[in-house]
Amino acid sequence: MTTIDFARSFLTFRIDTLKKPPQTVSHPPPYTLNSARIQLDCVCDVRDLRTNNMLRFVLGANCKTERVGVPSDVWTVPNADFIPVVSQRQFLNIKTYTHLGREQGVLLYGHGRQQPDRQSGLCAEAFDALRIHVGEAAGEPLLTAAAVCDATYGHHPLVASTAWETPRYAVELTYPVKTVNVNERDFIYQTDTGPILWPDLNLAPDELLEGFQLAFSAFNGPDWIECLLRVPTGIPGGLEVYHYSRPVRLEGVRNSLWRLL
Repeated sequence: MTTIDFARSFLTFRIDTLKKPPQTVSHPPPYTLNSARIQLDCVCDVRDLRTNNMLRFVLGANCKTERVGVPSDVWTVPNADFIPVVSQRQFLNIKTYTHLGREQGVLLYGHGRQQPDRQSGLCAEAFDALRIHVGEAAGEPLLTAAAVCDATYGHHPLVASTAWETPRYAVELTYPVKTVNVNERDFIYQTDTGPILWPDLNLAPDELLEGFQLAFSAFNGPDWIECLLRVPTGIPGGLEVYHYSRPVRLEGVRNSLWRLL
């Protein structure tokens, strides 16, 4: 049996300004060509039950806004966290500054308009090429809390999946378990990991990518999950920041844990 090996799973996007003007950068590119490889943090498969069409979305790891290949002043100012979400057809670039509104004044290079903190579009228009590589490895399902404890103490990489259905969609999230709590005395485990993708399943298929939120997740049983969604959150001084602050609980899911062999 196999599961996803996130240590060998990546998205790679290629920008070649000799072929098309850049669509997603906020500064003049130092070079005409750049390919960025980003490790994956989550894979979200959504099947439309009306058409049986399968859509795959992947979440890239967090990085920072930068100038590539320059001799100094690598980091852009103001700087932002940068997290990409892509399918084969669409992209969503999530940029997070110190607070909401800080992105004002950051312009899309060559376009003369503000770069939004959630920029979406078509991959074919933004990139010269986009590749999603999801590596697989042999895995063993962990069917008991005792097995989870043993795999944890054995330093095995762990992968979780959470699946559920709505009247329109069947969804499966797969993600690496970066943090897990175990108790071999009472045979208890609990995941605490993220970020993962959290879909808005009230949207139409073409709108799903724009509706994704980032979340941290936790479960200690087979049929429920609780998440903290990343949403605008007020802080003293009248400002808002993006913070994992909105709890949600979903019952009737199917959770599973795997150890990579």
